[in-house]
Amino acid sequence: MSLAFLAKAQNFEVGGLSDSYRGYIGDLIKVPIQFKNTSNKTITLIIRKAESDIGATQRTFLCPNGDCYDSKIEDFVLELEPGITLQNFSIGLEGGLVQGTSSVKYVVFNRSNPGEMREIAVNFSIEERPVKNDIFHSRFITIHDVYPNPVTDFAHIDYKLHNEHVKAKIVIHNILGLSLSEYPLPFSETKVKLRADELTGGIYFYSLYLNNEGVMTRKLIVKR
Repeated sequence: MSLAFLAKAQNFEVGGLSDSYRGYIGDLIKVPIQFKNTSNKTITLIIRKAESDIGATQRTFLCPNGDCYDSKIEDFVLELEPGITLQNFSIGLEGGLVQGTSSVKYVVFNRSNPGEMREIAVNFSIEERPVKNDIFHSRFITIHDVYPNPVTDFAHIDYKLHNEHVKAKIVIHNILGLSLSEYPLPFSETKVKLRADELTGGIYFYSLYLNNEGVMTRKLIVKR
């Protein structure tokens, strides 16, 4: 995602937003936002939900440092040191049970000068999840493709092991083949969660290993 600061104030900037975001029913959709202190002193920002048009089964969240808090909290407080840009912050929407469009609006203002205020408007399009296709099937395992792909923070892979004695794992590696992370696939589970929030944007690959033998490799795109 290209960085385009959307709003400027005397002491802080808000940026990193696009016009709209897509997600699937039941997903937690995260929208990354950046806050930058452009002054030479520490400032305190207040984030407050102004209005929303969401479904009955949907919920909104504020997510600093990857942790999401129900936005029923009236005010969320951010303290920024001089010149600091806070990047690990998101607005989240739980997709609910039906497809449709939703919108959420927040205001951000400087606590010491409430007149320094900016508005954040986020639009969501919630869709039904497409039918999953098997990308690999054997007498040992059936596995589906990673979703979402491209990914910004977390992705998932659904699978079913047919033999409890098989050791299965997913390995993430870069285009040079360097292994970056490994995820075991326990027989007792059917879904694995892959972390992409610490990866830079670009093309990666994920491989399925059965008893330490690589049997399948697919592309994973990380978007920033």
